[in-house]
Amino acid sequence: MQENESKNACPPGRERMVHTADIELWTEDFGEAEHPAVLLVMGAQAQGIQWNDGIVRRLVDGGRRVIRYDHRDTGRSSGVDFTARPYTVADMASDALAVLDGLGVERAHVVGASLGGIIGQLLAVTHPHRVLTLTSLSSQPLGTDTAAAVLRALEGAAPLPGELPPPEPELLATLASAFPEPQAGLEAHLAARLPLWRVLHGAVLPFGEEEYRAMEQRVYERARDLRAALNHTLAGAAPVGSTADLASVTAPTLVLHGTEDPMFPPAHAEATAAAVPGARLVLIEGMGHTLPSALDDRLADEILRHTGRVAHATA
Repeated sequence: MQENESKNACPPGRERMVHTADIELWTEDFGEAEHPAVLLVMGAQAQGIQWNDGIVRRLVDGGRRVIRYDHRDTGRSSGVDFTARPYTVADMASDALAVLDGLGVERAHVVGASLGGIIGQLLAVTHPHRVLTLTSLSSQPLGTDTAAAVLRALEGAAPLPGELPPPEPELLATLASAFPEPQAGLEAHLAARLPLWRVLHGAVLPFGEEEYRAMEQRVYERARDLRAALNHTLAGAAPVGSTADLASVTAPTLVLHGTEDPMFPPAHAEATAAAVPGARLVLIEGMGHTLPSALDDRLADEILRHTGRVAHATA
């Protein structure tokens, strides 16, 4: 048991705030500064600490400098008045570059989960000189109109010809009650959030409720404003790029995806891999739309193998 806890413990990290023109972004980096940098980009409404400590440790042990950060409107980063200053996914991609700049990193291996995968793809298109390799995890192709697909699904309409499949109906139903009121205490928050994690996790792999409870409690305790993260949904509704843009990606690309993903069924991963020249698709059997610690080894090994393709990469 102690060996397993040590294996999943986070190595010592360096926390700092990176300042842009109008916001500050919480960052944490690990490992040796001279090692190749891996930028971990989380999904919508998710904090940087939702990249498991076990994944971070394995990447650091594999000779990588690992950086994780809180998006704007999440965790310890600045909140934004979206009505007064609306932003898009492109602005969130600029935040990722600001993190690299603030930490003195010219080029990085970019690993993005869900919306973070879209941000990574956008960076690979618009700033190819900053992206050593790209790993798109549990995501979908740049330019996919998810909001429209979800709306059609909620109305009971069939997907349009050629449209990628929408989220599973059970997930859409669960999302409707997954965001408690701002005044809700911790227990009410957990009661609203854990059913969502159960559905996102999928039905194949064992669901570790205590693991998700501990993670969500940490999210609750770190957040400046939990409800502010919903602004990411508004940001994602604005069109940014197109799937055709992915034909210009030159960074070696890995597409990692769970076979049981209820948010973006595997067809999304297949479409991403087909759109990026030379991309490699790896499906993780049984994985849903979460990062359970049971998969830390597998995910870290895939990332290490992929990022190792670029020899002598430096931070």
